[in-house]
Amino acid sequence: MNSGTILLLFVFIYFIGLLVISYFTSRNSDNQSFFIGNKKSKWWLVAFGMIGTSLSGVTFISVPGTVGKMTGTEYIYGGFEYYMMVIGFFIGYFIVAAILLPLYYKMNLTSIYTYLGKRFNVEAHKIGSIFFIISRAIGATARLYLVVNVLQIFLLEGLGVPFWVTSMVLLLMVLLYTFEGGVKTIVITDTLQTSFMIISLIACIVYILSNLNMSFGEAYTILEQKNYTHFINFDPNSKTFFLKTILGGIFITIAMTGLDQEMMQKNISVDNLKNSKKNMLTFAGTLLLVNLAFLFLGGLLYLFALQHGAEYGTTGTDPVSNIFGFRDASGNITNIMGDDLFPALSLNGHFPMMISVIFIIGLISALFPSADGALTAVTSSYCVDLLNLNEDKTKTEKEKKSLRMKVHLTFTVMFFILIMVFKALNDKSIVYLIMEIAGYTYGPLLGLFAFGIFTKFKISKKYSILKVTILAPIITYLINFAVTSYTDYRIGVELIVLNGLLTFIGLWLVKDKQFLKIV
Repeated sequence: MNSGTILLLFVFIYFIGLLVISYFTSRNSDNQSFFIGNKKSKWWLVAFGMIGTSLSGVTFISVPGTVGKMTGTEYIYGGFEYYMMVIGFFIGYFIVAAILLPLYYKMNLTSIYTYLGKRFNVEAHKIGSIFFIISRAIGATARLYLVVNVLQIFLLEGLGVPFWVTSMVLLLMVLLYTFEGGVKTIVITDTLQTSFMIISLIACIVYILSNLNMSFGEAYTILEQKNYTHFINFDPNSKTFFLKTILGGIFITIAMTGLDQEMMQKNISVDNLKNSKKNMLTFAGTLLLVNLAFLFLGGLLYLFALQHGAEYGTTGTDPVSNIFGFRDASGNITNIMGDDLFPALSLNGHFPMMISVIFIIGLISALFPSADGALTAVTSSYCVDLLNLNEDKTKTEKEKKSLRMKVHLTFTVMFFILIMVFKALNDKSIVYLIMEIAGYTYGPLLGLFAFGIFTKFKISKKYSILKVTILAPIITYLINFAVTSYTDYRIGVELIVLNGLLTFIGLWLVKDKQFLKIV
């Protein structure tokens, strides 16, 4: 039995374990179990499981790859610059816990976009849900593509399995274990998967330190000497300038967690507000440590590769591209810089079989929490917000469940199509691509919720909210294009702030003159 077959066998065993958990957690489940777990989830289970949902395959593969990736700037390498965004995330979680969680619990929401319907009108409610579905579908499938592509390139391509088959099989796996239980199931499975992801992270760090015969302190000193550990980018024109990265991280968290049905449906599945806040803040503190560990692992991966013959080089003439990797028999460097680094070292014989198995389990553990939560959340939002399934008195519980399952299946097909689109795009550093997409799709949600919470104006003119939320991302794109084309400044993750601000200004311009008496 070859190594690829052994690794696939572990994937199969892992999936069988998820199905067993799904069987026991989905017994006697109904639509409320699927949508919000009957509000009986334990806060500490949700907090731990949300680590896996938040990190996903992007953190497992893409974040380590940024450490030694050449940037073409004065800083040479990406280093630990990503950690400034993580600090922004940390601050953002406190804001979500202080402002948004109390609002959601006070209104006893199943879908958080119900708030927009009560605060403004049905139009706002539907728009909020649609922007979430678009945002989460694109973000989740980008993360899914990253992991599916790794499995395809390093395991299944050699067996003659087409990419579309790999994608379809993995999505069907996710569909099978979330079909019945929804949130009630994924709160448990995400906890299991987060455990495996963190075990994989620790095991890989320990192995590389042992192989290089270094202590933690010695390794960090060498990484410093190689300029792999700088945290702060002081260039204000750079996309990763530390102040705008922190600011962008704050607003990305508010939007991608606090205004995101996937993340919030797990939080509001906890029995009360106090425990939900505990969950959020425990989760925020843990993410600081886990992301730092992934960045340290990234530095070790580059150090390991350099010690075993890898090197930096260039390819092409116009433009010249920086590459990093091992030379093949012809003397050419096979580029593994960025997202391909961790998989290439783990699955191409550079690590022993045990570490390869641990990597695969960690990778699959990173894939499933991102996919299962997103699939459940977009199904919930579509059923509750757009179909008004909870309020529909004409259908029996059995009919509602049947309709919800059809929606769940439809979104699985949609996810498959989007993964194929990302395959065509073939972006090599997907972590920043996801943040850029989020800037366009979550910005209108940020502006809508901010206007609703911090002002008391009504908006009653038909289609005015729709026009604003469509125009704001378009204007944001045009501004970004103009700034990039005619100045040295590069808009980074602060794109979401610009988009949200434009949405807020647009809503201010179309507001009614009278205030709401009760908000």
